Amino acid sequence: MSLAPVILAAGASRRLGEPKALADLGGRSALERLSDALRRVSPTPLVITGCHHREIQDHVARWAVGVEVLFNPAWLRGRTSGVALAAARHPGVDLMICPVDVPLIAATLVETLAERWQALGCPATGWLAPSIIPPGSERPRFGHPVIVGAALAAQASGLGPDAPLRLLRARAVPTVSIETTDPAILDDLDTPEDLRALRARLKTR
Repeated sequence: MSLAPVILAAGASRRLGEPKALADLGGRSALERLSDALRRVSPTPLVITGCHHREIQDHVARWAVGVEVLFNPAWLRGRTSGVALAAARHPGVDLMICPVDVPLIAATLVETLAERWQALGCPATGWLAPSIIPPGSERPRFGHPVIVGAALAAQASGLGPDAPLRLLRARAVPTVSIETTDPAILDDLDTPEDLRALRARLKTR
């Protein structure tokens, strides 16, 4: 199985007030934590940057061996442009895509997703995502990371950089989910309040 982990870390992080990728979570950056989890499927994660490219590149140079940092010149236009860039960097390879907004996902979940993808036969136009039923709800919600088949990922460039990723998902055959109990798949590191909540959760682990 050929699977390339991709971290989307191109946003300006205006509401947080600092680069999300570099936010401190228990003495380690969000990017470090997420990279370590994704290394369960490949030792060389790809980080797609944008607004804070230089800061992230310098940070990675200090601690990471094998992590590639790639600047997305169209970062202002949305995540689909980042997926298209990753697909061009890894042609013919399935992608495990994860925004840096969900830095506390477990390495065991990454492994479970990869194993399920392999069991599906690594469908070239497939889409696999984790899901969870939040407390008080009867309907599942889907989170990250997601695995996108190589042929489907290659279609991202044809959608245009402004297109939402859900349009790419709409083209997927098959679309599959696996249920988890890990609330980290729904995290959204967007505000100082979000960051405090993630730090508090770390203390209870």
